[in-house]
Amino acid sequence: MASRENAPDDILKPVKWPLRLTLWGMVAERITRAFWPLWSVILVTLAALMLGLQDLVAVEWVWGAGLLAVLGGLWGLWRGVTRLRWPRRPEAMVRLDASLRGNPIQAALDSPAIGAGDPGSRALWAAHQARMRARMAEARAVEPDLRVSRADPFALRYVALLAFLVALVFGSFLRVSSVTAMGPAGADLASGPAWEGWMEPPGYTRLPSVYLNDVTAAALDVPAGARITLRLYGEVGALSVSESISGTAPVATESDPTATAQAFDVARSGRLEIEGPGGRGWDLDVTPDAAPSVTRSGEIEASYEGDAQIPFDARDDYGVAAGRATLVLALDEVDRRYGLATEPDPRDAIEVPLPMPIAGDRAQFTETLIENFSEHPWANLPVRLEMEVTDEAGQTGLSAPEVITLPGRRFFDPMAAAMIDQRRALLWSRANARDVAQVLRAVAHRPDDVFRSAVPYLRLRTILRRLEGFAAEGLTVDQQTELAAALWDLALLLEEGDLADAMERLQRAQDRLSEAMRNGASEQEIAELMQELREATDDYMRQLSRQAQQDGEQGDQMAQDQNMVEMSQNDLQRMMDRIQELMEQGRMAEAQEALEQLRQMMENMQVTQGQGGGQTPGEQAMEGLGETLRDQQGLSDEAFRQLQEQFNPGQQGQGEQGQQGQQGEGQDGQQGQGGQGQQQGQGQGQGAPDQGQQGEGQGGGSLRDQLADRQQGLRDELNRQSRNLPGAGTEGGEAAREALRRAEEAMDGAEQALREDDLAGALDDQSRAMEALREGMRNLGEALAQQQQQGQGQQGAAQGTEPGQQRDPLGRNSGSNGQLGTDENMVQDEDVYRRARELLDEIRRRSGEGERPQEELDYLERLLERF
Repeated sequence: MASRENAPDDILKPVKWPLRLTLWGMVAERITRAFWPLWSVILVTLAALMLGLQDLVAVEWVWGAGLLAVLGGLWGLWRGVTRLRWPRRPEAMVRLDASLRGNPIQAALDSPAIGAGDPGSRALWAAHQARMRARMAEARAVEPDLRVSRADPFALRYVALLAFLVALVFGSFLRVSSVTAMGPAGADLASGPAWEGWMEPPGYTRLPSVYLNDVTAAALDVPAGARITLRLYGEVGALSVSESISGTAPVATESDPTATAQAFDVARSGRLEIEGPGGRGWDLDVTPDAAPSVTRSGEIEASYEGDAQIPFDARDDYGVAAGRATLVLALDEVDRRYGLATEPDPRDAIEVPLPMPIAGDRAQFTETLIENFSEHPWANLPVRLEMEVTDEAGQTGLSAPEVITLPGRRFFDPMAAAMIDQRRALLWSRANARDVAQVLRAVAHRPDDVFRSAVPYLRLRTILRRLEGFAAEGLTVDQQTELAAALWDLALLLEEGDLADAMERLQRAQDRLSEAMRNGASEQEIAELMQELREATDDYMRQLSRQAQQDGEQGDQMAQDQNMVEMSQNDLQRMMDRIQELMEQGRMAEAQEALEQLRQMMENMQVTQGQGGGQTPGEQAMEGLGETLRDQQGLSDEAFRQLQEQFNPGQQGQGEQGQQGQQGEGQDGQQGQGGQGQQQGQGQGQGAPDQGQQGEGQGGGSLRDQLADRQQGLRDELNRQSRNLPGAGTEGGEAAREALRRAEEAMDGAEQALREDDLAGALDDQSRAMEALREGMRNLGEALAQQQQQGQGQQGAAQGTEPGQQRDPLGRNSGSNGQLGTDENMVQDEDVYRRARELLDEIRRRSGEGERPQEELDYLERLLERF
């Protein structure tokens, strides 16, 4: 057997280059493992010098760090030399041979131990060596193992490499030479003095720093407030600095222009010059920081609720930091009559912060200040508006003072307007308390002529009694605030009215819209009247809900009426959308008929539901989400039947039996849900089997397109419900919105899967959509319950229905405020666990049948993983 040291070249010729490359790789591997500490020390030292850290500390620290770097380098060199073992050719041959199957190199160098004289043995050995040499031709160089993680568990080598890369980006090789001038024995001392300089603009300008050594131009533009830093090296006094840009003496270590370190701020244009060997000078032109400016833009608007909208424009050369608006009563512009004739009580100016853009550039922008001043004593009075903005440099800009009428809520009911006038007089001056009391007593003299009900009259009597009592002893500030709040609430009650007022407003809106359709009004006028009808309807529903809370016992009696037809806010919304659509199409006769139907329904609602209560926005949202979940469940069931028909076309009887069972369960659920559930079952649940049968007769492709269109409609409906979801700003409300967003994404995936004929994928997406919908309903129910506990919401029971009679999409009692959860059994069967076991066994049996299509087997596996 030939040794690896003296291996014949003709045998190793096929692996000549792989063997050589493997040997070189082993050299690099051993050098890396031996000298990685030395390289790390060198990289860290070089990075510190390139970043100029030696110029930021005292010279003693520099010499100490240099001594540590030298010692570390010597230790790394000694460690590398003592641990380095140069690889030999036989070692490379062993590594290369180990990477091949059967060790062909060793086999090619071997000789037979026995049977050398046997011709058969020699022939067998020759064939074996020929096969091994052929295998040697497949040899590839073995990659070196350059990992040193065992020797460097803290990855210090990567820290050194990162520091060096940072120095390459932010440092300069020119700074390395500055370390030689740190002491009297520096190498640069013989060649003459040197200097370095930096110009650093203020941070808010977001401009880069300038290294003065690299500036070759004689003039330089500098922003005001920039910081100039100079370092002088070499013999002290060889270089000096003269400047006329700061206006003050340089801040140096010594009060001397020849000090080695100097720094000053640029305050004005001038010249900066370094005098001496190698010195340089620049003419600095200072760019002043302009003060910000703000002006009011556009018209001031106010909403019906009194929200003032004041648009404004602001600008600055680098960006506006903050702003505020100040409102002061323009006493010389006030009509000083009646309650305003007395001298007003002193009040602080109104100061509100100006809104700033959250993202984007603040150098120039337009925003709108939105604030409600309706309850302030100066509402609807002339005030002097002045806006102020500030930039990062502390400079301020003021708008020109202007007199405006402070926007506030307007009251159109005469009695409500009178209450607001007396409230303003009371807040104007506490000296008006007796006069206000006399006016209120005169108003309440004949209550039957001015009040529609006893509630506002009794509240006014209470306010009047307290006001007269306080005025006799001297009205305090706290009492003044308390009475003003009571008068405000009374004015709101009189303005918004009760149920009869809401019904009168609704009828008036319907009459105006009907007359406009008969007279051929313009599209804009009809749109405005339609919006008025929507607002009147919403107001009427709110009054119904409020009346329901006051007449709880009568509402319970009405809830027991089995002949009552339930109507949700969504139903009314759809009817009004239909009326508007007919008017836009020019079908005025049909729109008039639909409007008359709406009128009759609202009148019936006044008779039947006016005492039973209406739905709150939260209940309407819960009902809409429940309908969407039921529709999604029906669509998913139909898609599953289509998948069964695709994989088991011969099992028609079994599929029909399963459909009958599902229909029977749906009927049971509908009976538990009342008339509304029956209507939904007819519109959704019962429509699914019919469509499925039609699809079976006409072909799967057209039916799947129909399923995809229905899925798209459900997604659009959910998107609309998400935009109108209550509970904004609360934790539960935001969680519900996030869950509905995930449901929309899953519905979109299901639609795409249906259009691509991927029923299994569509079922998975539909399942995720239903789970997200249930989670959103749970979160919304918790948010509504929390609002009710805090006294900010309304009762969660649905209109004319007891909480125990409400049903969620799965047939369970939803409880109050739409909270899901019940103690009743989902399946009314004594042997429910046996039925669940049978279903699970059937799924397992089908998943074990290998002849079924792979798509069906994957779907069955997902079912087993989930359940």
